[in-house]
Amino acid sequence: MKKSIFFCFTVLFFTITSFAQERTAKKDEFKEVIWPIKAFKPDMKFLKIKAIGKNGKMYAVKAIQNSNQTSLLDVKAFIKGKRLPVKMLVGDGKYYPVKAIDDKGNIFDIKAITDDGQFLPVKGVSKSGNIVHVRAIYKDMIFYNVIAISPDGKTNAIKGIKMVSDDVETTINGTEIFAHIKAISQTTY
Repeated sequence: MKKSIFFCFTVLFFTITSFAQERTAKKDEFKEVIWPIKAFKPDMKFLKIKAIGKNGKMYAVKAIQNSNQTSLLDVKAFIKGKRLPVKMLVGDGKYYPVKAIDDKGNIFDIKAITDDGQFLPVKGVSKSGNIVHVRAIYKDMIFYNVIAISPDGKTNAIKGIKMVSDDVETTINGTEIFAHIKAISQTTY
C-alpha cells in the first residue's frame, strides 16, 4: 500500500512539474515586438515621432509588445540605452504636453517631424472620460492622429489614460503627471 501511494505521488509530481515547465517554456518563447510610432497626415503621409533632448539630439519613441496581447502597449522613449517613460504632463493651458522623463527628472520633448523639418508638438488635446486624445499639432489649427504600427500592419491609437480624477495622477522624478501614455487597440475604447 505504501509503495502504491508513493508511486502515485511520484507520478503526480512529475506530471505537474512537466506541465509547469512546458508553460514556462511557452511564455519565454514570445519575442518582444517593437511598434514604431508615427503621426498620420490625411494625405497618407506618416511623420516620425521623436524624443528630443535639450541639446537637440533625437531619440526613438516606440510601443512595446511583450506578450501576445496587442490591446494595450507601453510607450517608451529609447534614450542612451534606456527605455524612459512617456507621460502626459499637467497642462498649462488648453493642451497637455507629452514628454519623456529620465531617472534624474530631465524632460525630453516629444515631437512629430514634417518632411521639411518642422517640429510639431505632441499633446493631449481633449478628454473622453478617462481617455485623453493625443495629437501632433500644426499651427494650433490642424491635428494629426498619433498611432503605433505593428510590423504586420496593425495600428493602435496613442492615448493618455487617467486612473484618477485629480489633475495630478502621480509624480515621477519630481515631475507631475496628468496621464499615462499607451498604445490602445482602437476596438478597446
